[in-house]
Amino acid sequence: MKPFLRYIRAFALIYLSLWLGNSVASLLPIAIPGSIIGMLILFALLSWQLVPVAWIKPGCQLFIRYMVLLFVPIGVGIMQYYPQIIADLLPLLLSCLLSTLLVFVVVGYSSSYLQRSRTDNNKPDNMEQQR
Repeated sequence: MKPFLRYIRAFALIYLSLWLGNSVASLLPIAIPGSIIGMLILFALLSWQLVPVAWIKPGCQLFIRYMVLLFVPIGVGIMQYYPQIIADLLPLLLSCLLSTLLVFVVVGYSSSYLQRSRTDNNKPDNMEQQR
């Protein structure tokens, strides 16, 4: 297949999953961004191998290559709210710090719990009971 058609196929699949995500989001009673649902749909399609990774890869590589340019409009848009950001800097930094610490604690305890349960299942006593 020609490289140009590979890009078209990749972008069509990415935008199809985005469109499906937006459609599902409009039907839900809670506010979840359609782009997030679309990424989950694309992830499910790739995980279940309904769509081969080779079909999506050219478009993803192109997006990643030019990702910096995709963030320029967002950065410029944020600069319009510079005075408001400075005025609310302490609550913003505090919420970022506390949420980061909360994520660290939850991930730490979760991984510790999972690691402990995994090592408990590998003990010799449990191995004999499983046989």
